[in-house]
Amino acid sequence: MTLSEFLFEPFATYGFMRRALVGCMALSIGSVPLGVLLIIRRMSLMGDAMAHAILPGAAVAFLFAGLSLWAMTIGGVVAGLTVALLAGLVSRVTPLREDASFAAFYLISLGLGVLLVSTRGSNVDLMHVLFGTVLALDDASILLIAVVTTLTVIILAIVYRLLVAECFNPGFLRAVGGAGRTVHLVFLTLVVLNLVSGFQALGTLMVVGIMMLPAAAARFWSETIPGQFVAGVLFGIVSSIAGLLASYHAHLPSSPAIILGAGAVYALSVLVGPRGSILSETLRLPHLQR
Repeated sequence: MTLSEFLFEPFATYGFMRRALVGCMALSIGSVPLGVLLIIRRMSLMGDAMAHAILPGAAVAFLFAGLSLWAMTIGGVVAGLTVALLAGLVSRVTPLREDASFAAFYLISLGLGVLLVSTRGSNVDLMHVLFGTVLALDDASILLIAVVTTLTVIILAIVYRLLVAECFNPGFLRAVGGAGRTVHLVFLTLVVLNLVSGFQALGTLMVVGIMMLPAAAARFWSETIPGQFVAGVLFGIVSSIAGLLASYHAHLPSSPAIILGAGAVYALSVLVGPRGSILSETLRLPHLQR
């Protein structure tokens, strides 16, 4: 088998591979910039918390409508936003910090969601919800991901400056006009929407990986936020292609293969990236000692 056959034959031959690639590419374009902003805000683990928070809503929808895309989407959005609002409320009326509040709610959500799915569904249904079925994406799932990605890009373009200001100095926006809480809510809503649209492909346990791992890797390649957006999206797309090819040729589960591909990109960035990597810091030390 030639290299071109290895790389292109699966996508040229099989429609399910093309749909999986398109879905993962759209997920990368929409969710990775949000991951970059989460890292800047030092809220990296909030993405994981929100991914688990959508599970009870999706599980309740599953109990009433089965594996219905739109029912599980609506349930996931409602559950995710509810957890976000409750965690924020607890952090404001108690001494508990927001990250601790999210951690508590996501653990409760994970347990409740798994319990609800297990009461009616089979182990196959539970695995579908937790780990996704990226190779079984249909047109409706891809349409949902595309709509959420388009909406995310448009809103990020509109509120970019406010989001960056809120990341670095949230008190400033509250002082000059009270827009900080609104921007924060818009940002959380975008995070929930991207996680909900992506869990059909990668599952609630894996979808946060495509959001956070390429974003974390991008920190080692660019100093600017737009540069990290571009690098992170490219890393997400490369990870998706690599994971899908690995799953096809080596007969591996697709969702974990994609996330492990993103993990490999992150590990490589930590080692040899031009900004703050082990290699760059090693080369920089002799220069500083002169």
